[in-house]
Amino acid sequence: MTEPEIRRRTGGRSARVRAAVLDATLTALADNGFDRLNIAEVAARSGVHGSTIYRRWKTREQLMFDALLEHSWQRLPVPDTGALRSDLIAFARSMMEMVKTPLGAALSRAWTASPDAPALDESRDRFWRDRLQTASVMIDRAIARGELTAAADHQLILETVTAPVHFRTLFTWQAIDEDYLERLVDLLLKGLLAQ
Repeated sequence: MTEPEIRRRTGGRSARVRAAVLDATLTALADNGFDRLNIAEVAARSGVHGSTIYRRWKTREQLMFDALLEHSWQRLPVPDTGALRSDLIAFARSMMEMVKTPLGAALSRAWTASPDAPALDESRDRFWRDRLQTASVMIDRAIARGELTAAADHQLILETVTAPVHFRTLFTWQAIDEDYLERLVDLLLKGLLAQ
């Protein structure tokens, strides 16, 4: 097998190792939280040698955020309901449902941990940049349908929907329910459409 053929191959051992490590990381985070996450435990849970994990992920922060990013693709799909309002409500609902799980709560706390750790800052920035960029398709579709003008600020719209869910989860511990999400999205859309 030539080198280009090896590079094109998807799946295989490398994919299995990656999946096992990321799954073990998420389980360890849910069980123990970010502060007690360590590579040795992830190695034991995944059956993958610690040196292999360190080769792929230089720090536990990088490992955690790769696991979080992978998890978000699966648990936080970008909705396509045919209308911006229902897309944003569905998007916020999926966040609400995730942060209510033990894993979601642990990951939310991890986002605010160690704010002065450069490795964590880089991973956190990459996670949010990738997540918001992926979710921006909702705004692009709304512009194409004529619901928003082309000048709409994709990032600001998505941050405005995302931030209150995390604020209530991390700081005020107030309830998040369907009514709250609908009022939040309606307030955002009222402001956008008034421009």
